Amino acid sequence: MFIDSRNVEQRAVVETTVCIIGAGVAGITLALEMDKHGIDTVLLESGGYKPDDATRDLYRGENVGIPYTYADGSRSRFLGGSSNCWGGWCRPLDSWDFEKRDWVKDSGWPFGLDELRPYYARTHALLKLGENNFDPAYWEAAIGRDDVRRHPLPSGTIRDTISQFSPPVRFGKVYKAVLEQSSHVRVFLNANAMNIDTDTDARHVSRIEVGTLSGRHFTVSAKIFVLATGGIENARLLLASNKVQAAGLGNGNDLVGRYFMDHPRTMQGSIKFKKPWSRNKLYDIKYHYQNASVSAHGQFISSQFALTQKVLERERLLNARVWFYSVFRGENTEGAEALVRCKQAVLQKDQPDWNFSQDLLTMAMHPVDTACFGLARLLQPRPLITDVKFQTIVEAEPNRDSRVTLSLQKDALGMNRVKVDWQLTELAKRTFDRTVTLLAEEMERTGVADVQLDEPLEGKPWPAQLEGTWHHMGTTRMHDSPKQGVVDRNCQVHGMGNLYVAGSSVFPTVGANFPTITIAAMTLRLSEHVLKVLRGEIAPLASVTSIGAGTERRASSEDTMPFAASTLRQPSDLAFMAKK
Repeated sequence: MFIDSRNVEQRAVVETTVCIIGAGVAGITLALEMDKHGIDTVLLESGGYKPDDATRDLYRGENVGIPYTYADGSRSRFLGGSSNCWGGWCRPLDSWDFEKRDWVKDSGWPFGLDELRPYYARTHALLKLGENNFDPAYWEAAIGRDDVRRHPLPSGTIRDTISQFSPPVRFGKVYKAVLEQSSHVRVFLNANAMNIDTDTDARHVSRIEVGTLSGRHFTVSAKIFVLATGGIENARLLLASNKVQAAGLGNGNDLVGRYFMDHPRTMQGSIKFKKPWSRNKLYDIKYHYQNASVSAHGQFISSQFALTQKVLERERLLNARVWFYSVFRGENTEGAEALVRCKQAVLQKDQPDWNFSQDLLTMAMHPVDTACFGLARLLQPRPLITDVKFQTIVEAEPNRDSRVTLSLQKDALGMNRVKVDWQLTELAKRTFDRTVTLLAEEMERTGVADVQLDEPLEGKPWPAQLEGTWHHMGTTRMHDSPKQGVVDRNCQVHGMGNLYVAGSSVFPTVGANFPTITIAAMTLRLSEHVLKVLRGEIAPLASVTSIGAGTERRASSEDTMPFAASTLRQPSDLAFMAKK
């Protein structure tokens, strides 16, 4: 069921069992799981069915760190969240991404890959992926074409890795009908969570204060609350909910908003392939993205190079992935950029302020650049490739000084905007340098290509062309100790009996893979925990929890009392909710 919050009675109280804030990948996944089990659920979404400028503006704020775009075009504040601007890349994290590494400060998850394997398997149906198999040899054998065959590179230094592509699933569109027909889930559109209300010692959430841009205000009371608004907004809402604790909820140890991470990306070097390697499409981002010629078993795939675990340990590096990137004639010109925006529109990717007429005019004014670039992308003729580079994505090292805080600026709802200070460590620079150097050496040794590398990054300022991949992670990091994490291994905010966080903000370390599949897997795992709490199979609050820096107290019987089965009821009367 969908409800427009602008029609809800002023100061109404909406009651439910589970309240989820944010209808993106995590929020909708959790709502679907609650629906399957008949749990009365409210799902709050800030936007509507499509983007609008006024709602999008709520994401904007200050950037004070590395030059970084984190609002327009990289996040979508309407039904489906960032799945509306997602490219579809899917690959689980590597096993060592979960491990404590002595050269990576603050690394390690509370559990390993084996804990997530069954949930990764379940994401394939949710994300419309192929079979749960990421073995390069399996996929390459199935393709069986000369122009996508293996390089002779995988060795003790370099390894192949395979990613699968989701179509990509736009959660707001693909799962709209299920949510609309649900008798258990109520989706409130145009509903902005403005404050998390708690009891006097901030150990139990009582309600969420909700506002609309039209001026309506109401509250949602529930047994369990889950934040699922993304890696920046999760931190923002916790920090802004400071009526009881001045530093914000869950922030007794000054961790909320810290450890903000994104995957940095660079283009480096110049590659001159030897025959017969010049037509290998599986490793080139210009050829493998959603390309039928490198698909198998009905599934689009791509391959990336990475260093082996042994080399990462020897060199003391972060994880990384490397593609080839063919540069086409006309690329980066006004006509080519206009053509790319038109393609993104066809793929239904959210693009703020996109104007088809203006782009059509731009392409008409630059016909040669537009035509050359378009033909190169469509027909892939080698003569239109002017260069080939390495495109590298590197794991961000956890850094407590990279953070999201509240700005003094206010948005239209009167809430403090965010201030983002994205910082990267020297280890990221060294990882870029050594990864491409080792790959280049292997390519030359095996006769694949001659490679000209750029000047090293280490010891110099970050180059202007550095960009993020808009994977906002780490700001409510997971750790068994409240002194080192905002949430515990079950994604429950330390010291709070009924508040959970979903999404990539809980990732302690982030590997070098795109996060959506891990977000979905973690949310499926969280859903099982929430169901157990609701059924009384486990207590909602651990026996000893932190309520502030250096302070602990034992939970009372009232804190740990299981929710009664009678709370799993369906609303019988919606009259209190909406105007007739």
